[in-house]
Order: sequence, then structure tokens, then C-alpha cells
Amino acid sequence: MRRLVGIALFAGVVLAGGIAVWLGFERGAGELAAFPSHVEAGGTEPVVVPADFVGAEACRECHAPQYAAWQGSTHGRAGDEPDRQTVIAPFGRQPIRFRDAVVIPARTALGEYTFTVQRSGRDPVVYRVDGVIGGGHMVGGGTQGFVSRMPDGTVRFLPFDFVRREGEWFCNTNTRVDRGWVPITPDLALADCGDWPPVRVLGTTPRFANCQDCHGSQILVEFDKDAKEYETNIQSLGVNCESCHGPGRSHVSRARGGQLGDANDIAIRALGTLDKDQSLAVCFQCHALKEPLEQGYLPGKQFEAFYSLKLPLVGERPLFPDGRVRTFAYQENHLYSDCYLNGSMTCVDCHDPHGQHYRDIYGRVLDGRFDDGQCVDCHASKARDLEAHTKHAPGSAGSRCVACHMPYLQHPEVGDGVRFTRSDHTIPIPRPAFDTALGIETACSQCHGDRSVEELDRQVMTWYGTLKPHKPIVADLVASTGSLHPDAQHPMAQVAELNTLLTERLRPNTPTEPQILERLEQLSEDPDLDVRSVALAALHLAFGDDRGVRRSLVRRMEDLGEMDGLVRRRWAVVLGFVADRYRERGDLVAAITVYRKGLEVLPRHGGLLLNLAGAYAAAQDHTNALEYYSRALDAHDDRALVLVNMGVLLERLDRTAEAVTAYRQAVEINPTEPLAHFNLGNHHLRREELAEAISAYQRAVTYDPGLARAHFYLARAYILTNRLAPALEAARLALEFEPDNQGARNMIRDLEAALAP
Repeated sequence: MRRLVGIALFAGVVLAGGIAVWLGFERGAGELAAFPSHVEAGGTEPVVVPADFVGAEACRECHAPQYAAWQGSTHGRAGDEPDRQTVIAPFGRQPIRFRDAVVIPARTALGEYTFTVQRSGRDPVVYRVDGVIGGGHMVGGGTQGFVSRMPDGTVRFLPFDFVRREGEWFCNTNTRVDRGWVPITPDLALADCGDWPPVRVLGTTPRFANCQDCHGSQILVEFDKDAKEYETNIQSLGVNCESCHGPGRSHVSRARGGQLGDANDIAIRALGTLDKDQSLAVCFQCHALKEPLEQGYLPGKQFEAFYSLKLPLVGERPLFPDGRVRTFAYQENHLYSDCYLNGSMTCVDCHDPHGQHYRDIYGRVLDGRFDDGQCVDCHASKARDLEAHTKHAPGSAGSRCVACHMPYLQHPEVGDGVRFTRSDHTIPIPRPAFDTALGIETACSQCHGDRSVEELDRQVMTWYGTLKPHKPIVADLVASTGSLHPDAQHPMAQVAELNTLLTERLRPNTPTEPQILERLEQLSEDPDLDVRSVALAALHLAFGDDRGVRRSLVRRMEDLGEMDGLVRRRWAVVLGFVADRYRERGDLVAAITVYRKGLEVLPRHGGLLLNLAGAYAAAQDHTNALEYYSRALDAHDDRALVLVNMGVLLERLDRTAEAVTAYRQAVEINPTEPLAHFNLGNHHLRREELAEAISAYQRAVTYDPGLARAHFYLARAYILTNRLAPALEAARLALEFEPDNQGARNMIRDLEAALAP
């Protein structure tokens, strides 16, 4: 979703350097102990390939009741091909009207669903709906989205979403105008929608914004080097059996061959035997924010090798100090709840995994989401005199456990334009004054909106006296004390504390107080994989050139054993993120230092090599920049992207022929890489090779219609060939995607005057 393995654009003076891409680690003087080399362990990672998955229908013949329950569940109906049963949005009725476009959702005579985008003076653009995501199932705001297969082989989300209860079309504007999710009205420009033109792909790939692997089952997006396009394979747009249980081919084969019997090994994971954290991890594959570490995950592989569930807390802070949603998140804040920290509660204690109805801890079906049976089986004393605890009449809304302890809260990043509330899985105690101070709608206000927060807080104190205090680690996070709690046994909060330390207090090779060192060393031995890795990264960042700490880090690395790769990936990603922050702030010396530290941990990490090269280029250290671009070429999965960056630097060094060779090599590797075509267009425009420049720019905007600079320079090339009408159209597109481009604004004014009758 972001950062070191995400993508950001930076530009020099276009036509004197082009556009490069960086995916968003110096030692002190003297000899320091070298970190042991990282060698990928052989045979420890389960070998899982797409052919190992057989689909949900294969489960039906032996597990008919579970299949039937699943088929009617929101997992079974999470997505599918478009038809009259799956599409809830009003195709074939009213058009969707933007300020500058009319979009017609229609069902053709052949039964295909399409969106036709009509804009004044432009040819219509038709997108076929190849998949439906969601069915408006969620009580707190059910939505439906649509995907379309693109010419480059990716499957991308379209910017026209539908919310069921309100019956409105809406789009997400956060990456453009930062207004959240908003209903589409004639006041909204099409380009205000972040997914216009379609940019977000289904599956996980670092080259594009993406949804990771949640909106479907067994999704793999890979660049086919022979076909020179992306290949997207999807087992199902629903969430199928194998998404949770893992690949089923061997199990099905044994079952059909009568080979199961009393066998201990049934060739598939029995989820009922998992411990608390293992069980939660099955659900958190999708129901949690996660940081991608590697590409190519499939269920049955080691999830921790591909994703981290706690690294999203490093830097972006999606959660408040007590775990409630500050921006946008899912149900990972269950890991802040007392029911998890001091108990054994998992998702399937309340949610039946097949039919998704509500149940108690004994598996008994409950009446619905508000049935107190979910809670009183564990908290039996509360059920003896429920009114004495709730202070509300039995059967009333305020008497329900979840009304107070799991209220539906709007995710702040969504804004208020579209309802998107989700039940608070931190399961907190209502604290009206505290909640309001954080900016959270307190549970009491949802029923008692006519009463002030002060009144509500006094009432809670009158009823219950002094409330149960927050855990010390949470209290310190709230107070921003910057403390560390190695013994807290609260991994999410511990990573949040380490994040504060990394981003606000530590500097490269600048030791801080001994107490911090001591606590970091304790945390670097924590059993939690993410806590340990972030602590090691913090030690390496601030103390890594201290000889004693260095030797300690070397010993810890030598002792990792089978955890070596898992820890190193996290350690390197954390350092890469910290380096990215320094680079964004213009502190290139610190950025270079920290990128290099990351490469001590993982010397062949393609993203680190590419970003270090970019940092050296920005610092005018061209020799090192070219060296690290060369290293990145050997290590990075996207060689075309590396070549584009290298070409930009070569142009700045007036090594034009080499730069053009790099761009052409990039196009040869990936003909759909828009930045390679854009920079080739710049080269031709400088040489006044206008036909070639126009052709290159046209390819750039074909593969990335939102690339504003390509539209702008295409307009310039058209003007130089006296093609004023297409120049005006290109200039308008440039301004559409870059509203602050005053040059485009002036160009449009002059072209409109020249074309006026």
C-alpha cells in the first residue's frame, strides 16, 4: 500500500531531466563487525503453486452443509462476474453526472455491463465490467465496486462505486482532492476521483496502487517477461474455502481415493486446531492492514514471509493510541482488546466461519449481531443482573453489550459523505470525555446526542465510579511520553511506541540515553516477530556504529536461525521507510546513511538499492548513484523502472546517448512503462523530432492517462506542428490532472483565443 515498496514520483526540470520513480540505507569511521550474510533457507517455505487450488466446488461433494452455508455468506458472495444476481447498482437507468462528464452505466443486448464515459469534444471511452466487488452486504455501509481488465493485462478498479442503503454512486477522492468518499454530483469533476483514470489494480504489485490480495481468492499479478505484459490470474472473486484452509488438491485427491480414513495427515490445515494467534492470522489475511514484504503470496505459504500486520503502524499511524481507528483500518484493532490480551477470543468465537452468522463460544447460533450471548458466556456475572451493569432497561438499545462496547464508528479517512461505519473491535469501556478528546464519537452519544459530553461523562462516573485505567503502555502512548515497555505483552502498542521513537527521537548514529538502549535491547529479543524486528532496526539506526551494540546485533543475527529471512525483511523495510522520510524532508545525508544500513541487512534488496541510487543522484554524487543503479538492475524485479531512473541521471550528466539507450531498453523490457515513453518523448522534443516526440507522448498517456506532464508536453509538440485543436485537448488534460500547472492554464487561454472564430 505504501512507502519503500510503494511508488512516488519526483521530477527535475522536465526536458532537462525527465521523470524518475523511486519506491517509497554511511557507516562511521573505523572497522566495524560485519553482519553475517543472508542466505535464503532452503526447504523451509512451503511450495504452493496455482495448480494446487481446486476451487470451492470441489469441497461440495464431501462438505455439503459447510458449502451451502458458505455459498450464502458474504464471503461466498463477496464478488463474482456481473449478472442480474450479483449487480445491485442501477445499470440501465439514470446516467452518472459529473461536472465535466456523463457516465452511462448500461447492460448491453449481449448481457455485458459497461460504463461509457462521455465528455464534450472527446471520443467516448467504454469500460467493460469484468468483475463485481462486494454486494452491499455490510450493515455499517455496504458498497459495490467494479473492475475491468486493461490492455496491459492488469485488472483495475473503476472509479464508480455504489453504496446500497443510500442508493448513490460515489468515488474516493483522497489521492486527488482529499475530500474522502463523496457522492458523485454535477459539482464534482471526474478527475477529482482518485481512481480516474483507472490506476488501482486487483492483487499485489509494487508498480501500481493496489488492493493487495483481499478482493478475491488466489490472485496473482506478475509481469510476463516473454509476453511483455502483466498476467493476472484469479481463482475467484469470492472468498473461497481455500482462502482460509489453503490449497486443497492433495486433500481432495486423497479423499476421492479413499486414502483419508484415520490418517493423521489429511493434506490440508485443520483450522479448528489452531491456537489463538494462528486462528486470528487466518482472518487477518484480509481483515487487517498489512505491509507487503514479498510478492506472490498464496494461502498455504508462510504468510509472515510476505506480509507484516504491525508494520503499518510504523509512520502512518492508522490507529489512535488505544487502538481505535484514526484514519482507516479493519479489525486488527482486536489485538488491543482485553478479550484478546487477557483472554483467548478469536474471530470465530463470535462469527461462524462458513455461514458467518453470530454464535457464542460454544458454537450455538445467536439471534443476531446484538445478542448478548456473544459476551455473557465469558462475562457470566454480568448476565445475573444485566440492568445493574448496563443501567438501562433490559431489551432496550442501551442494554445491549455491543451498543456500549462495540459501537459502529465512521472511519475518519472516509469522511462524512458516504456511510462507512464498522464495529469497534477494541471492545473499549465508554469514556465520553476521553473519547471526545481523541476525536472519537463516544458510544453514549450515539443514543444521547442531545446531552453534552460533560453530562455524559458525569453520568458514567456516577454509575461506575473510577473506571478501569488504561494499560500503562497505552496511557504512555496517549501522553506521548516516548517510553518503552519491554514487559508489556502488548505487541501492537509496543510497535506503536517504537514508531514514535524511530520517527521523533532517534537519529542515525546518534546514541540517546542508556535507558532507551537497554529497553531496545530487551525488545530486540521479544518473541513477537514484528516487535523484535522494529527494535533491531531502531538499535541499528541510532547505535549501529557503537562497537558494543554492533557486536550484539551481529550475535542476534547469527542466532536467528529459521527466523533469519523473516526478521531481515522487516528490519530492512523499517530502515528503508525511515530513510524515505529523511529523503522527503531533504535530509539526504541521513537518508543515504540509513539506506546503507538497510543494505547491510539485505544487500540485494532491489527497492533499497534503487532508492539509495536516487538519494545519491539528488545529492549530486553521480558516481555512487550510477553504481547503485547498476546494482539495482541486477536485484530489482522491475528492471524497466530502474532503467528509467538511470536514464534520467544520465541525461543530467549530458550522457544523452546512454540515457536514450536506457529508455529504449526499458521499453524493450516493458512496452507499457509510461515513464520510459515520456522521457523518450522529451528527448525527441529537444531535438525537434516532433513526429517521434508526439508518438512517444501518445504512448505515455495511453499507458498512464493521468500522467499530466506527458499531456502538457504533447500539447507543446502539437503546437510546434501547428495542430492547435489536439494541442488544446492535451493541455486541458494536463490541467485536469495537475490543476496547479499555470503553464497549462496559460496555454489553454492562448489556444482558445487562437481557435476562436
